[in-house]
Order: sequence, then C-alpha cells, then structure tokens
Amino acid sequence: MAKQDSNQNKIIFLAETNFRNQRLKFGIKKDDRRRHLYLIGKTGMGKSTVMENMIIQDIINGEGVALVDPHGDLAEKILDYIPSNRINDVIYFNPADIKYPIAFNVMESVGPEHKHLIASGLIGVFKKLWVDSWGPRLEYVLRNAILALLDYPGSTLLGVMRILVDKTYRNKVIAKIKDPVVKSFWVEEYSKYPQQFQTEAIAPIQNKVGQFLSTALIRNVVGQVKSTIDLRKIMDEKKILIMNLSKGRIGEDASALLGAMMITKIQLAAMSRIDIPENTRQDLYLYVDEFQNFATESFAAILSEARKYRLNLIIGHQYIEQLSEEVQAAVFGNVGTIMCFRIGAGDAEFLAQEFAPYFTEEDLVNLTKYDTYLKLMIDGVASNPFSATTLSPMAADDKTNNKEKVINVSRERYAKNREVVEEKISRWSGVMDEQEEKIEEKNQQPIRERKEFNRQESDKKKRKNTFTVNCYECGRSTEINFKPDGVRPIYCQKCFQLMREKLIRGEEKKELNMEEVVPESGPEISLKEALGKKPTSFKQLQKDNGKNITDEIRPEESEELKEQKDSAKLNNGPKTLKPGEIVKF
Repeated sequence: MAKQDSNQNKIIFLAETNFRNQRLKFGIKKDDRRRHLYLIGKTGMGKSTVMENMIIQDIINGEGVALVDPHGDLAEKILDYIPSNRINDVIYFNPADIKYPIAFNVMESVGPEHKHLIASGLIGVFKKLWVDSWGPRLEYVLRNAILALLDYPGSTLLGVMRILVDKTYRNKVIAKIKDPVVKSFWVEEYSKYPQQFQTEAIAPIQNKVGQFLSTALIRNVVGQVKSTIDLRKIMDEKKILIMNLSKGRIGEDASALLGAMMITKIQLAAMSRIDIPENTRQDLYLYVDEFQNFATESFAAILSEARKYRLNLIIGHQYIEQLSEEVQAAVFGNVGTIMCFRIGAGDAEFLAQEFAPYFTEEDLVNLTKYDTYLKLMIDGVASNPFSATTLSPMAADDKTNNKEKVINVSRERYAKNREVVEEKISRWSGVMDEQEEKIEEKNQQPIRERKEFNRQESDKKKRKNTFTVNCYECGRSTEINFKPDGVRPIYCQKCFQLMREKLIRGEEKKELNMEEVVPESGPEISLKEALGKKPTSFKQLQKDNGKNITDEIRPEESEELKEQKDSAKLNNGPKTLKPGEIVKF
C-alpha cells in the first residue's frame, strides 16, 4: 500500500515560481494529472516547451505516452531524447514516410457497443472540415455506409466509396449487416432510389471522402485491413506512440482526419479496459498540441469519461473561439489544471473569471514570453491562481542521438514496404471468401509478429506425406512424396540416375549414326554460273503416282529410280529461278 501511495505522489515538474524573485521548482502529482491539464496562449509563448519537458520526463520515468502533433516539430524533437532502454517501446507514426507506411484501420475490430462512437467520430471530423457544405442527406447516407462496413469483416475506409457504386460488393456487405435499421436502409431505401437521385445523393460523399482516398499517402495508411498498431497493448504495456501529422507534409485536412481517428481509437481502447480492475489499469498520458484541429463533438466525451480509464489528457491551443461551445463547456467543466500564457483581449475577458480576484484581464494580456498564470490541482483540490515561469527547454547536451535508430526499429516492427501495400490495395475488390480473408489477414501481419519457421515441424509434415515402395529395377525400399498409382513403375534414386545416363548415351549414339549416314552435298554455284552453263530445262519435276520426284538422290535408291529422275529433268519445261537462288548439279 505504501508503494502504491508513493507512486501516486510521483511528481512531474512543470515550472518554477517567480513571486518576489523566489525561484522554486514545482510540479504536479500523478493522481492530480488524471483530472487533465489545459494550456492556452498565443503562438510562441511556451506551451510546446511545457509539453516537451513533461513528455521527456514521462519517457524517462517509464510511463506510457502518446503524442499527437499537427506541426511535426515537437514530435521530431522528442525523438532526439529517447533513452536507449526505451527504443523498443517507440511507435513512430509518420504518414509522410511514404516508403514505409504504417497500417491504421479505424474500422478494425470494433465491438457492437462502440460502433456508434466510430461512426460519430468520423462524421464529426468530416463535418468539422466541411461545415459550410455539410447537409443532412450527406450525413444520413455516409453514416449508414460506415455502420454497414463496420459489420463487414476486412472492411476499410476504401469501402465507403465502393459500397455506394458497386452493387456486387454492396450485396456482400448487406448479407453481413446485423443492425436491422441499417440493413433496411440499404435494402428498402437506397436500392430503390431512382438513378438520378442516387447519383445526386452520393456525389458529395465521393467528392469529400474521395479527397483523402485519392492520395496514395493516406490510402496506404487507412487502406490496409490489419492494423499494425495495437492501442490497447500500447496502454497496458506503457509504450510510446509519437504521431507526426505535419500539415506541411500531408495537408491540413489529412492531418485533422488521421488525428481525430487516432484519438477516437485511443478512447475506445481505453474504454475496453473496463474488463480489468481500475487499480490495475496503467496510465497513458495523451498529449495533443493544437487540439482544436481534432476537437470534434465526440472529444467532449473523452474529457468527461477518460479519467476512470486512466487516459490522462494534456491539451493545448491558442484561443477559445477555435472550439465549439460544446467542447468549451467540456474543457472548462472537466479540466483540473489550467495554465494560461499571453492571450488576446477576448479570451482574457472569459478567463478572467477563472483567475479573479488575483489576476485581471490586463494581467492576462500583458504576460511576457515563458511566463504563465495557473490554477494547479493539488491533492484533488484546485489551488489559488499564482504566477510562474516555465522550465528551460532540454539542452542539446542531453540528446541521446538515438533518432535514426528509433525510426529504423519502428519501421521494422510496424511498417511495410510501399510496393507490397500498393499491390494489395490494387488487387482489392472487396469480394473475398473466408479463406482469402484469412490469407489476407496473415499477410498483413508485421514480419516480427509472424510465426518463425520451424524446420523440425516441417520435416515431420514431410514424413507424414511420404510413401514407401519397392524399386522396379533393384527391388530396394525407397520413399516418395506422392501416392503410387500401381501402374507406372517406380525406381529408387540410384536406378533412376543410371537409367537417365543410359538414355542420354543412347540419344548421343543415335545422333552420331545419323550424321554418318547423311552424304555430303555437291558443290554450290551461283545463278550467274548456272546460266553460263546453258542448262537444258528448269521446269518443276512431275509427280510420279502422286509423289514429287526431287533432285535429291539418297544412297539407298535404286538405279531405276535414278534414271526416272534424270529423264524428268530433261523433259520438264523451263523453271523460273528466284534472285540469289543456288542450283545444285
């Protein structure tokens, strides 16, 4: 019990006090971090520096960490500080690494109780991206498409486009749908749409979802059937997931989509830990920089429910208007610790209520770089607001220089070659029988997770499929790997080799005899020389009893046949010669 209490009181350092120039380093206890931490401030004020210091401390302390970074700078910087003893724990998810895509299928292994969460998460991020062109019919069709595919084994986001236009594939999916309402939509409603109405209904979905799937960079990540990232395993085994979703490399929309999908799957993985006691659940610290990009309506549920599943959030962004009213209410209603850097006048008016009466709106607007006002959660109770200065960034001398090693190990364990992935996607048809699905699932496994080759087991299998027979030539016992039919003779390896050598020698002798029998041909002359000798006739030889009489005289021919040929040469008409033809005499 004492050990557990000591673990709960473990402190992660945040900043140092600056009141009356008294510099005292302070931090936050592990149990208080389960109430989440919220950072807000203008760009360049020090939010990412606080996150950087906290992440590196968590990694060094052996904690489970997940980072979602839409800029990429923080993710790449963290790689420089990974200690050697934690290299094997890192999963570096970088969609911009096009040669080695990591498989992430958001539709894989979703239980019936969580299907609505996946559908709501995907709908939420699509709606957030295209809020100006969003419509009720688009959402209605897209939601039913996602819910239908969640019941179909081996489905991916690629199936959203296919189920709308491919009738054969759609019928395969409908046969697997368990939800009667969803099935009724596809059988009784969608299939009876007039062609023109159906085209109008699916055109917006093809336009919006197609933006992601038409890009090979995203398609190679979300189009693989078997995910190589096991989020439940990452939580339970305290691993490190670093997501580099740089907008400059993969695009703003793709970054938001992948980040929102990953956060939703992390939430589902955390909720699946309901099957183990709360005191045995390992903490996972989820850091989300610029989290307004991923703050969908379903994100509010994570803030309110994540604590009991040991999913602890550290979120940061720039100004409050980036969030919807629902997410704003969820943030300020559930967050325990608030760190406020310099903000604008509009946000200062709102946040002054949190820091009154100790700090005014003018104080919040005039903060200097790396200075912050915060309300800290201490033993489950929020403290009075106070001022502090963030800790300095990690020094260059503290780098472990393991960045390349971390990337290579992560590629080897969790990524696949681009050519292999694209070949499988190009062959993808969506209509696979059970055997093909098993083969596809096995092929999707990373090399490290596949069963190693066992030569002893292989030899045993070979021995089970062998048959013992007697050699037809010498009578000795021999083993063969096919079932004898009782008709054809079977030879042992030695006799078979001897027969093969005899056969080869016989063929060589036969060829030699044939060469001796063939007589030497007469001298060859040109057309000019032949005409100079004034030949009597060049007519074609006449047929004798239906057979052509040729100029060639074989040695075994009789004298009478030779005379017939000579006579034919004299009596036949003139023969037309082709240019360059050689005449034999």
